Amino acid sequence: MKAIIYSNQCIECERAKSLLEACSFDEVITYYVDKDFTNTQFQDEFGCGASYPQISIGIQHVGSLKDALHYLHDQGMY
Repeated sequence: MKAIIYSNQCIECERAKSLLEACSFDEVITYYVDKDFTNTQFQDEFGCGASYPQISIGIQHVGSLKDALHYLHDQGMY
């Protein structure tokens, strides 16, 4: 299973990457604002109030780092 992080290179994004790598996903992909997508695309995809990072696991968007922690805990992965 793979995990995807949409990042603006903030400390929370780095924490998300470390967390997901520690959970032994097959692949952790990081997409960066202004390199892989624009801030407008980010807002269109996740909403105007969305914060960085946004995380998808498999085909499911789980949300922020806090949301990902809850998801991983509920799945018994963390």
